[in-house]
Amino acid sequence: MNTPALTQSRLSKLRTRMAETQTDLVALGPSSHMAWLSGVHPHGDERPVMLLVAQDYAGFLMPSLNGAAARDATDLPFHEWRDDEGPEAALTDLLKAASATGSGLSVVLDETMRTDFALRLLDAMDAPKRRFTDDTVALLRAAKDDAEYDAIKAAHVLNDGAVQAAFAALREGITEREIEGVINAHYKENGATLEFCSVCFGASGAFPHHYSGDTKLTANTAILLDTGCRLNGYPSDMTRCGFFGTPDDTYTEVFNVVEQAVQAALAIAKPGVLARDIDKAARDVITAAGYGDKFLHRTGHGLGIDIHEPPYIAANSDVVLNEGNVFSIEPGIYLSGEFGVRLEEIVILREGGPEIFSDMPRKLVQVNTDGAS
Repeated sequence: MNTPALTQSRLSKLRTRMAETQTDLVALGPSSHMAWLSGVHPHGDERPVMLLVAQDYAGFLMPSLNGAAARDATDLPFHEWRDDEGPEAALTDLLKAASATGSGLSVVLDETMRTDFALRLLDAMDAPKRRFTDDTVALLRAAKDDAEYDAIKAAHVLNDGAVQAAFAALREGITEREIEGVINAHYKENGATLEFCSVCFGASGAFPHHYSGDTKLTANTAILLDTGCRLNGYPSDMTRCGFFGTPDDTYTEVFNVVEQAVQAALAIAKPGVLARDIDKAARDVITAAGYGDKFLHRTGHGLGIDIHEPPYIAANSDVVLNEGNVFSIEPGIYLSGEFGVRLEEIVILREGGPEIFSDMPRKLVQVNTDGAS
């Protein structure tokens, strides 16, 4: 939940950006954009709810059903409507209050808003010109403040402990799903919730988005753990790899190539660098080693309130990275039917380069078949 001062600070920054981009109105749905800007995260269903921001006004279209609960999070005005009357009149009043009744206004739409909400708003306006939040709200959200840094760091420190507990619990015959249970239990014991978890034994690791299943751990098997929790409103995300038994030369080679790719991406990541250049740095290492066609995804994604948000570290991204951006560096090599190796760090971009959130080393975690590591 935002303090009133934090909401006003973020509104001020947004209005400055609106002036710079000649934006007349910003419209946000019940999303992480709304939560970041206002502290309000109302129940999302078919009832239209929006936050409209203009230079001299900001207010909500709010179902009366949700008004009392949302009021605890904000002192911004509500234009409420009841089920038996519909939202049309309240939306008209809100647009008038925001001085958004002119023709051809420039409107920024929350790209995560329900389509019917967005169309209802556009239909109520006179020939608006619309775009998404890339150069306004999303741009501002990408630069994390100190409080956000602290929350993300705390989530990652907790995540480190969960991953270490998972490796310590490995034994022959245990299933992927049981190791996920170990991770989830660590989160719960420390006041966090499971955001996602992918435990991969052997060939499961060759699927970048594998769901933990009933595969049992056997001797001489590769292990990939990609997991994250949510603590105080912000998530963690990390991938580490290990081996149950003695890794062969192929696995060791692939692991070392991926580690070199991480190091190459970290070395080039600085304010002013294009996102695609970080992707290229990692991809060039993997391609030079002969595994280019086995690197199946972009190098990274942003992280904040959402576990995936801008900036995206991809070969087609011309986004210029700035100080305060938080994103992943996670190259991988996936050998179908055998194993996958992905090493992931979440970093915040500082003036001199990236700071890694996790304190857990990326080294190969080798676990003896008697359970000792």
